[in-house]
Amino acid sequence: MKIILFAFIVLIFSMGMISPSFAHTSVDVGSYKIEVGWKIEPPVVGIRNDITLKITESGDSEGTYKGVTSVFKNLEATVMYGGATKKIDINSDPRPGYYFSPIIPTKTGSYIMDLKGEISGTLVDVQIPIEDVESTSVLNFPPKSSEGPADLTALKNAISSLQQDVSKLKSGETSVSSNDGSSYDFAIFGLSIAAAAIVLAIIALVKRK
Repeated sequence: MKIILFAFIVLIFSMGMISPSFAHTSVDVGSYKIEVGWKIEPPVVGIRNDITLKITESGDSEGTYKGVTSVFKNLEATVMYGGATKKIDINSDPRPGYYFSPIIPTKTGSYIMDLKGEISGTLVDVQIPIEDVESTSVLNFPPKSSEGPADLTALKNAISSLQQDVSKLKSGETSVSSNDGSSYDFAIFGLSIAAAAIVLAIIALVKRK
C-alpha cells in the first residue's frame, strides 16, 4: 500500500514538472504537423517577442516525429492583424524543425500566421491563429497609482474656485481699492498665475498617465 501511494505521489509530481505548451496552435498539412505560437507567453504589446514555428513529420517508427529542415526555401510566412499584413523573415533554430521570427507586437488582440507555398511538393495554404497579445497591465507591478481620480477632482475644484474669484472681481463683490488701478492689476496678475499653475498641473497629470 505504501509503495502504491508513493508511486502515485511521484506521478503527480512528475506531471507538475511538465512544461505546458500554452496556446500554441497545431495544424496538419499532408504528412506534416505545423505548430505556431509565441516564444514568450503571455505576449505583451510593445515588448519584443518571437513568433515560433515547429514543423515535424512522422518518424521512422509509429507515434514518433522528426523535425523538418530547410522548410522556408519554398514557403512564405505573413503575419496578419486585422487588415494589416507583413511578410516576415524566418530564422532557423539550432533544433531541427524549429523556426522563429522576431517581432514587437504594437497592438493588443488576435494575430494570424499565413503560410503559403510548399514543403517537399506538399502544397501549403493555411492561416493559423496565434495567442492574443495582452496589454502591459498583465505585467505591471506595482499597480499604477490610484490617485488619478482624486487629482482630477482637486483640479476641478481649483478651477471652479478660480472662476468664482474672477466673477466676484468683475462684479465688484470683491473690492479692490486703488486710485491708479495697480491693486486691480495685481489681483488679475495673481489670478493669471493661479490659472497657469492649474494648466501646468493638468499637463503633468496627463503626462503621468
